[in-house]
Amino acid sequence: MLALLLFNKISMFSNVDYSSSPPIGQIYFQCRLSFQFRLALVQLRVTKSKAENLNRTQRLVQEAAGQGAKVVVLPECFNSPYGTGFFAEYAEKIPGESSQALSETAKEFEIYLIGGSIPEEDGGKLFNTCSVFGPDGKLLVKHRKIHLFDINVPGKIRFQESEILSPGNSLSMFETPYCKVGIGICYDLRFAELAQIYAKKGCQLLIYPGAFNMTTGPAHWELLQRARAVDNQVYVATASPARDETASYVAWGHSSVINPWGEVITKAGSDEAIVYADIDLQYLADVRQQIPVTKQKRDDLYMVNIVHEG
Repeated sequence: MLALLLFNKISMFSNVDYSSSPPIGQIYFQCRLSFQFRLALVQLRVTKSKAENLNRTQRLVQEAAGQGAKVVVLPECFNSPYGTGFFAEYAEKIPGESSQALSETAKEFEIYLIGGSIPEEDGGKLFNTCSVFGPDGKLLVKHRKIHLFDINVPGKIRFQESEILSPGNSLSMFETPYCKVGIGICYDLRFAELAQIYAKKGCQLLIYPGAFNMTTGPAHWELLQRARAVDNQVYVATASPARDETASYVAWGHSSVINPWGEVITKAGSDEAIVYADIDLQYLADVRQQIPVTKQKRDDLYMVNIVHEG
């Protein structure tokens, strides 16, 4: 139907001879391709050498771009081991060494590069920050982790980001030629309201660089991603560091992409890897038409709104 409407509209406003035009099926196929783009998740093996982390990042991003990825995602703390004891040592200004490397890489390979996160120093405070760069190398948005990872599971894990980090105070979205994208970092994934607002603002893809651990990872990592995807009928993508059993904080891994039906369409294991997903926005539109929850919300009874734009 889409192709037929498009064909009729062209016919009305053009004197082109359509005797040699491609068949309707081919036009439909071309139209459907325009609704798709390739996403790559880089599950990086992070070391204590910042230089090595940056070099490996550049090589893996190059590989992903060579496979047709238009949007590439790095993991949380891709330039630094994850841990409160490392944040101050590895912290940088933005722009700085790591963000400059991301900018140059995005420009060289003409991609959208979601720079996982790095420890950022600004005004005497430390933040867990994701920088996003466009195909021209320009900074599009800078997301500071809103919800700090403070948990205490007796006998398993205690971690308190707030002992050294400050929280961000703004939502972060950016436009691409493909769709609008919303950004969160790791623990932000647990807060459904953030995803709801992103969807309400028109985001069709939510990206969460994250480093869930060996306690919360097997329990909640995939569950939360599928919940955010189903609740909001969006694609959800997460990028984790690869697992290092010798690290003080052991990441779960399993970087994933979930479709709007809640299905896992790609997932890494625990080792360093690049995984790909072809994001199909026509499929997203089909899901929303079949189960129109966005049109059925009872705004007369409940509503999630932004209190502070940032």
